[in-house]
Amino acid sequence: MKRIALVTDSTADLTAEMKRAFNVYTIPLKVRFAEQEFKDGELTPEEFYHRLAKGGPLPQTSQPSPEEFRQLYRKLLVDHDAILSIHLSSALSGTLNAAALAKADFKQEIHLFDSKNISLGIGLLIKEAARLIAEGLPLPQIIAELKKVRGQIVTLFTLNTLEYLHKGGRIGRVPNLLGSLLKVKPLIRVNPEGVYVLQGIARTQDRALKGIVHAFQELAAGEKPSLLFVAHGAALEAGQRLKNLLETSFQLQASAFTQVGPVIGVHTGPGTVGAAILFK
Repeated sequence: MKRIALVTDSTADLTAEMKRAFNVYTIPLKVRFAEQEFKDGELTPEEFYHRLAKGGPLPQTSQPSPEEFRQLYRKLLVDHDAILSIHLSSALSGTLNAAALAKADFKQEIHLFDSKNISLGIGLLIKEAARLIAEGLPLPQIIAELKKVRGQIVTLFTLNTLEYLHKGGRIGRVPNLLGSLLKVKPLIRVNPEGVYVLQGIARTQDRALKGIVHAFQELAAGEKPSLLFVAHGAALEAGQRLKNLLETSFQLQASAFTQVGPVIGVHTGPGTVGAAILFK
């Protein structure tokens, strides 16, 4: 049986406990405040949002270099026969392309998988991939299963403002609505192509949270939820509120409750609350 190493990047927003449980190796993206650059994880979410609240130019984010991927892949292939590398949506980042450039230098089996998702949505894929690897399935079968799972994940979040998505150039398909949306709470969905689209709007955060629950109910299309992850960005109380609403609505305990990390947080800003559900 081939030994398969599981790799992802820091935008999956996995906790240290989750990384250990999933036996996953994480390559960090970076965030830069003026002349100070930090690897994702070097700043805690609390430190990051504190810095962000000070104002000034929006921090910049950058993907790992191909060389960073080469170093990790080279290390893993010493005692693994193959690598499964699952990353942030290629529609939102060049991370997957950097991994592809690194992969070209190896003859061993390295499979790159576009999550077509962010944060918690990637996390759900990682959890499923870890389970399939632990079950001893061959890599082609794992890939086939993950393609099905990818289409069964719904990721939704609400923001205090679209300002950060706009400044970061990640506004997606809703630029003409920016002016009117700055003063409301937009509901954003990650669509099947892996880009942000507007799901709805609400006047208050409480209505936005209830709107997320309603949107999940509509998007479920009769399918039953099997996994629920919830996260927040400097919005603990609202995150717990959403968690409670979703757990009650779907009669499903959240498997993870965590914080949105710095790289995703640059584009979503403080006050972000969201969830990802696997329906199957």
